[in-house]
Amino acid sequence: MTSGTVDGIHYELHGGPIAGREVVLMSSGLGGSGSFWGPQMAALTARWPVVLYDHRGTGRSVRELPTDKPYAVADMADDMVKVMDALGIAKAHVVGHAAGGNAGLALALAHPDRLGKLAVVNGWSRPDPHIRRCFDTRLHLLNDSGPAAYVHAQALFLYPATWISEHSDRLAAEEPHHVAGFPPKTVMLARIGALLAFDVDEQLPRITHTVLVSATADDMLVPVTCAHRLAQRLPNAVLDVLPWGGHASSVTDPEGFNASLVAFLEGDG
Repeated sequence: MTSGTVDGIHYELHGGPIAGREVVLMSSGLGGSGSFWGPQMAALTARWPVVLYDHRGTGRSVRELPTDKPYAVADMADDMVKVMDALGIAKAHVVGHAAGGNAGLALALAHPDRLGKLAVVNGWSRPDPHIRRCFDTRLHLLNDSGPAAYVHAQALFLYPATWISEHSDRLAAEEPHHVAGFPPKTVMLARIGALLAFDVDEQLPRITHTVLVSATADDMLVPVTCAHRLAQRLPNAVLDVLPWGGHASSVTDPEGFNASLVAFLEGDG
C-alpha cells in the first residue's frame, strides 16, 4: 500500500500495477471515510489497483473546509482530481456512494477526460423532497442533541430494519468509535448543505461516460426513483436495482453489490 497527503487529503493506493488496467477510485458518502469500502477491497484489488481517500474535513484528512465560499459538491470532485494528480493517474474509474456518487457526476461534467467509467451508488441528480426531510431530521439531531444522537440515529437511514436487529451488538460496539471520529460540526453542516444544493439534472445529457446507476429498492434515505431518473437522463446508463440492502447495500449485501460492480467494471459497455 502507498499512502500520502495532498492539500490536506489523506489517500491510499492499494494493490500493485496490473497491466492494462485503469485505477479504480472509491469515493464514500457523507461520512467521508475511505474505510467505508472495506467489504469491496478483496474483490476489487484482485483485479485493479484501488485508491481510497478520506474526503476533505473527515477521517484522516484535514478537519476543516475552505471558508472563502460555500462548500459545494464540485469541490469534492476537484479533490478527486488532486488525489489522482498526486498519484500520477491520468484517468480512473470512479465508484461513488451517495455524496461520492454525486461528486462523480460533478467530475464527469468538470473534468470529463479524467474519468473512465462511473458507478453512482444510491446517488441523485437534484434535491428530492424525501431526501430533504431526512437531512432536515439529521440537522435537527446534530444541532439540538449533538453528534452522539446523530450517530445513534444513523443506522436508521443506512440499513434495513432486519439488518439492524440482527447486528445490534455490532452497531453498539461501533458507535463510540464513530462519535470519537465525528467531523467538526461546521464540516458536517457544510457537507449536508452542499448535498442539498446539488442539482445537475439539466446537465445529465452532457455526461457521455458509461455509468452504472446502482440503487436499492428499500433505501430509506434516497428513493429508488432518483436512480430511475438518473438512468433515464444519462445517455449511457446501466440501471441495477438490488431488491434489499438499504442505503449502505455495499455493507449489508457485499456479495451481491460486489458481483454487480465487478461485472460492470469488467464489461465493455
